[in-house]
Amino acid sequence: MTNLITKLSASAFALMLALPVQAQDTLTADSVVATINGTEITLGHMLMIRASLPEQYQQLPDEVLWDGIMDQIVQQTVLSQQDSGEESRRIQLALENERRTLTAAQVIEDIVDESVTEEAVQAFYEENYLQGEKAEEFNASHVLVETEEEAAAIVEELNGGADFAEVAREKSTGPSGPNGGQLGWFGAGMMVPEFQTAVEGLDVGAISGPVQTQFGWHVIILNEKRTQEAPALDAVRGEIENELSQQAVTQKIDELTSAADVTRTTKEEVDTSVLSNIGLLED
Repeated sequence: MTNLITKLSASAFALMLALPVQAQDTLTADSVVATINGTEITLGHMLMIRASLPEQYQQLPDEVLWDGIMDQIVQQTVLSQQDSGEESRRIQLALENERRTLTAAQVIEDIVDESVTEEAVQAFYEENYLQGEKAEEFNASHVLVETEEEAAAIVEELNGGADFAEVAREKSTGPSGPNGGQLGWFGAGMMVPEFQTAVEGLDVGAISGPVQTQFGWHVIILNEKRTQEAPALDAVRGEIENELSQQAVTQKIDELTSAADVTRTTKEEVDTSVLSNIGLLED
């Protein structure tokens, strides 16, 4: 049934019959825009379909979508009117699931609207980006070789005045070798722990001893370091709003589920293969 409706929907958009639409001075969600054998179709029905269209259809002009949505509703209505019996068990269950999903989504939207205010965003920004100890960033270069002996020889060569970039281009086996071993700027946690610890222990301009990681043996020079500046609020607003939304929704769900009287059938109590028995819907 679902596949048939999907095909009809696609064909409706393909046909796009250019039918004139009667203009009205004022339309509301309750305005009747069509009747099919006495069944009234409102603008609200069309708006809900419009809002749920796939992204590729969302980009179509409204005058094109009008005909496509109207055709879809007409086709689905005349087909549904052929069923004179009671709703099937599948339809009943699908409607219950859909109603539950939509209702929960509306509650989540309300929670987010109440929680993600400009004041909350500003407070989160100040606490997490402006206050507290500023993180450091490092700019380093390295030479990567296979053995500790090779690394020790390179350290001796560099301490003797050899140019670090030239040595890296000549001897490093890492992908940064052709670029003089430069790694650019990075913060805490961006490098493997052994490498990160060695870098953080260096003064600017200092060269490390041999450092072993899972990739081999490194000789590292710290080119620069700086205090990481806080980003502008607008640059991180989306991240903050997402974080506040998740926190608010998670907290509310935890509160509601903790207070609810819930009983569950656990997977240990049932043969979970029953989930694949779609035929039960026909009982």
